[in-house]
Amino acid sequence: MVNVVIAGGGPAGLATAISARLEGFEVTVLDGARPPIDKACGEGLMPDGVSVLESLGVDLQEVNSHPFRGIRYLDGHLSAEGVFPGAFGLGIRRTELHRALRCRAEGLGVDLRWGMRVHGVTAEGFETEHGVVRGRWLVGADGRASRVRRWSSLDGRRARHRRFGVRRHFELEPWSDLVEVHWADGREAYVTPVGKRLVGVALLWSGATATFDDLLASFPNLRQRLENTPVASKDRGAGPLEQRCRAVINGNLALVGDASGYLDAITGEGLALSFRQAVALVEAMAAGDLERYVAAHRRIVRYPNRITRLLLLIERHPRLRRRVMRSLAADPKLMSRFLALKMRVEGPRVLGSGGLLPLAAAALRGSPRMRAEL
Repeated sequence: MVNVVIAGGGPAGLATAISARLEGFEVTVLDGARPPIDKACGEGLMPDGVSVLESLGVDLQEVNSHPFRGIRYLDGHLSAEGVFPGAFGLGIRRTELHRALRCRAEGLGVDLRWGMRVHGVTAEGFETEHGVVRGRWLVGADGRASRVRRWSSLDGRRARHRRFGVRRHFELEPWSDLVEVHWADGREAYVTPVGKRLVGVALLWSGATATFDDLLASFPNLRQRLENTPVASKDRGAGPLEQRCRAVINGNLALVGDASGYLDAITGEGLALSFRQAVALVEAMAAGDLERYVAAHRRIVRYPNRITRLLLLIERHPRLRRRVMRSLAADPKLMSRFLALKMRVEGPRVLGSGGLLPLAAAALRGSPRMRAEL
């Protein structure tokens, strides 16, 4: 038996392993895949996510990446951009991020068992083809479609709205040091600089199955910019995105990252939230009380989930979205204030009387349907 056994060697699992080793735990990570591990992802690491990785000693200096200073929203002829308060985000290929985390975990002495698939969970440990790997604390970090969550009877009810995503990389020099979010009815395109000559494009949408090229046609300006550009990766898809979780602990087992519930990729905060959860979980294990993690997890996701639900509401109602975009475009400082709110640097008052939240609130007052959706 070891102190901590983690099912899932992705970013959330490795961040948990690193944090646990720094606390002095003996840690084993189990994953049926073998590196490099890729996944459909927007690949934008927000400033607070970068900060957590730096505090864990993860070296991001030598990876192929690209800093970005903020976000630009585009909707037809409307454009609004804002910069992060005091820090940069980092566009980084999922494989590069995984390599940096893996190197740090290996350097700390984490027992990484690649190619070892988990088949079940008991109170003593995780079941594998080589027997049960026992641990004092068990962690499910096996992603959005977590089997550990299902085996532990922690799945929540099915989400009402079904959203999907697909990602592709293009071999060209980034044309901006901002993440661009292109809006269209029922779909968005996220453009992230992830290298000196590499740009990632992630498309999110609601509704029926669609291909990357079909979706890209909804964004004629972006499609024209990418036309005849060499494709640098295979398309990777994911969905349905929202996954509900009844609870994040069951006895000595805890869920972390996307396995602990996932709302949507629309804010690009998934990785940062996973890293903050990892640190909070280890603090609770060190105190011998997983209930502390329950409270910390609730605090970590509460505010981002409110912002996410608001943006999803805007996504589902084109007239509201265009009103919000006009408001953002009319005030160049409003978008930066919104980013400060999203990063929890400022409170809602930073948006002012004519900002995003009051605008949405006014729409909600006049629409019982929108209030029910939010």
